[in-house]
Amino acid sequence: MFNKAKLNYYSLILLDIQMSIMNGYKASRRIRELKDGNKSQIPIVAMTANAFEEDKKMALASGMNDHVAKPIDMNVLLPTIMKYM
Repeated sequence: MFNKAKLNYYSLILLDIQMSIMNGYKASRRIRELKDGNKSQIPIVAMTANAFEEDKKMALASGMNDHVAKPIDMNVLLPTIMKYM
């Protein structure tokens, strides 16, 4: 599980919104609620086929830092990742 990862193991999380057990919004909120400040502040980028402005707002409201629409365009994804690295 993410909360058991070694300190500084992750630098960024690419999080799909539509997961089967827990959707990305809930997963993002759970990460932000972690007591470990290093883990709770890791940048999270939503990756989803839902590309409407409302979807972007929901991602940001759930604690994600950014939103990238699928299908993934590397000309969008790479600069987005670089903002947080």
